[in-house]
Amino acid sequence: MDPALRDAFNRAYTPELFERYRKRLEGNVGPVPFRLAETPVFLPKATGERLAEHARGIVAELSTPRCLEAMRPAVPAHYDVPRMDALPSCVQVDFALVRNEKGELDGKIVELQAFPSLYAFQVVQTRAWNEVLEPVLGKRVDPYLGVDEAQYLAWLKKTVVGDADPEQVILLDIDPAGQKTVPDFHATKQLLDVDAVSITDLKREGRSLFRLKDGRRIPVKRIFNRVVFDELDIKKPELAFKYTDDLDVHWVPHPNWYWIWSKQSLPHLAHASVPKSRRLSELAAGDGWPKDLSRYVLKPLYSYAGTGVKIDVSAADVDAIPVADRDGWLLQEKIDYARDLVAPDGSRVAVEIRVMCLRAEDEAMPVPAVNLARFSRGKMHGVDHNKDMAWTGSSLGLINDE
Repeated sequence: MDPALRDAFNRAYTPELFERYRKRLEGNVGPVPFRLAETPVFLPKATGERLAEHARGIVAELSTPRCLEAMRPAVPAHYDVPRMDALPSCVQVDFALVRNEKGELDGKIVELQAFPSLYAFQVVQTRAWNEVLEPVLGKRVDPYLGVDEAQYLAWLKKTVVGDADPEQVILLDIDPAGQKTVPDFHATKQLLDVDAVSITDLKREGRSLFRLKDGRRIPVKRIFNRVVFDELDIKKPELAFKYTDDLDVHWVPHPNWYWIWSKQSLPHLAHASVPKSRRLSELAAGDGWPKDLSRYVLKPLYSYAGTGVKIDVSAADVDAIPVADRDGWLLQEKIDYARDLVAPDGSRVAVEIRVMCLRAEDEAMPVPAVNLARFSRGKMHGVDHNKDMAWTGSSLGLINDE
């Protein structure tokens, strides 16, 4: 989308170039179990700044006392964790790249979540692309927003590890080795020296948690929380603690934010980048469903990797959702993607940019730090929905700083 960098890349692109990138990346983090796109997206500096500014505005709206009070009841009683902090330490704001009324590249919100993303993987992925591309482009290009790599890594470490011994900090998931995000877990170990630990391996003694490593009993002081509650509800593993227990640990981010800042936040936002969104329960209690449902997508408020999202919506689809469940579903206006990324075969690819925000404990607000990108030729953007399509999948937005 930045014409100079895109032209230089397209002239140099060969399957062998992509293979060199993939081998460098997987040589650092092991096999990547999701589809890697054959290209980054090259963003003009103004576009990167515009998306970051949108994310700041959205975070500011969500942080008002009115919004926080309205969304706090979203936390289920059995997952209401004590000692919630003032604001989340990790926030993801997903933008569809569109053309605005001035014809400029801009972003429309697809969804948002106060939950970690691939913060460490993006560093390793950036390094791998730059090793291949710097000779081609004649310069290094990065996905960082307002910081360089060294500053970003220091910020990430401050947020996740703080002043704790890294051995007493864990990346917590249900089955770390079996997750598709395991390359990010490996990158987190490399960059922060933080181990990925299964939630079933934690032990409890009073208000303290600990784990066993090489026969040693290690206290857990900080938890980089990657547990997805949808998966926890499905698998129902046996745990040594309850989420409602008052434990002597610091959560990054605190689990309550998973529920409070999510797709359910969208109807509370007035930002220009947010498409019109309404809960089904609100529509049913008012004028009912819109007449032209083809202009909307149907989304569950809490889902992972696009699970449950319906793009082509009919009245029967909406009617089929039980009345008791309608408070957990959203109708959102469809977005007209720019599809300005052109593949070698001439086909056009839709792009989403995830602006990934961080907030260390001594910082007032979550702030844009880095981005990732997802490409799609179809109707859905998760990497699971584009497995067999070339020039789709996971990538990053490299920003031309000139």
